[in-house]
Amino acid sequence: MKEAGAIIGIAVFFVLFSFLSDRFLSLDNLTSTFTMAAELGIITVGMTVLMISGEFDLSVGSIFAVVPMIVAIMINHGVNDFLALLTGLVVGVGTGFLNGLITIKTEIPSFITTLGTMMFWRGILLAVTGGFPIILERNSVVLKYLGGEIAGGFRYSGLWFIVATVLFWILLERTAYGNWVFAVGGNVGAARALGIPVERVKITNFILSSFLAGIAGLTTFGRFKIVDPTLGTGMELEAIAASVIGGTLLSGGYGSIFGAFIGALMIGMVRSGLVLAGAPAYWYRAFIGVILVVAAVINARIRRKVAG
Repeated sequence: MKEAGAIIGIAVFFVLFSFLSDRFLSLDNLTSTFTMAAELGIITVGMTVLMISGEFDLSVGSIFAVVPMIVAIMINHGVNDFLALLTGLVVGVGTGFLNGLITIKTEIPSFITTLGTMMFWRGILLAVTGGFPIILERNSVVLKYLGGEIAGGFRYSGLWFIVATVLFWILLERTAYGNWVFAVGGNVGAARALGIPVERVKITNFILSSFLAGIAGLTTFGRFKIVDPTLGTGMELEAIAASVIGGTLLSGGYGSIFGAFIGALMIGMVRSGLVLAGAPAYWYRAFIGVILVVAAVINARIRRKVAG
């Protein structure tokens, strides 16, 4: 079971933080934790599909910020909400397409390609805003249904996270395209020999990754109504960590969408649990780093055992 390690891990942390803080099991904290996990998890779902096909996307953190920034600027200038949303997502999807095209045509590692686009968009954000945040000047119905509250602290971002998880689980586990993704990540040469359109699969996955990163950014924007040019910094690494924690191998060809769901929940749980336990904020990334290394070692051993 690919998700076994993540399930055990999240159960351990749930019990641990429940003992460390009386407020951990409160409804407010549980809904807040799920909201944080959802905003990261939507990115993680796309990252997982891409990693299974053997590629990475380090630009998702920048796309997470640039899409809502475009939407905020356009809405503040009187542009229709739906047109602004569509424009922002087109930019995100276009970035994913370019990431895939450059990686495939030049045969350079996706790590380098997406590192470049990550730095490009982050620089554009800082140049356009001058380093200052942009505040939404009027209410938007569209953003309400992306990141607004439904009831009891539960937000639409959590709903979209669940929907994305189910849809992409079906895509990977119940369709021919899902078989292509696993085949491309497992053995590119064998996939080509079987007639699988390797280049098309990888470019499609880059596009899906960027699209979901844009959606995740819009859910955060819908929650706070403000976009900071540094928004999403480091989220690409958290998404990779959540994927690996959920059972996805860095080498590709093996992974789980359900595992990605659990991995994102675990990171959200650790973030809120450490705060409630009174730990300094800077311990969060250190803790995630340790969990990531342990998860990678366990996953590698499980894969070798399964492979014989």
